[in-house]
Amino acid sequence: MKTQFTLSAAGLVMVAACADSGANYRPILDGPPTAAYQADLAACQTLARNQKQFDQDTMAATVLGAGVGAALGEADTGDAMGGAVAGALAGGISSAVDVGERREAIVVECLRGRGHRVVG
Repeated sequence: MKTQFTLSAAGLVMVAACADSGANYRPILDGPPTAAYQADLAACQTLARNQKQFDQDTMAATVLGAGVGAALGEADTGDAMGGAVAGALAGGISSAVDVGERREAIVVECLRGRGHRVVG
């Protein structure tokens, strides 16, 4: 039981760390940055970071994964707790990766909207 709790805590820390990763994205520019680039980049990264509904999506996916994992773990091996931990990690990490990509897209589109030639 203590091992499963430790794994759960470690998994939640990993999910939390991944959740903000896309907001720190530094895109590639076609050409030299303009004088306003650093200020615009900081503003666009803040915009991406402030999309708190993405964090709620990640928590929902983690809870859903835990529920499905518990049901499958109980049915398969009689280990609902182990299944819940595995499901929570799978759901949370999958959602955190998706959220990171969505935040990267916000940074890119925001910079393009401000006139910067972003290629990726």
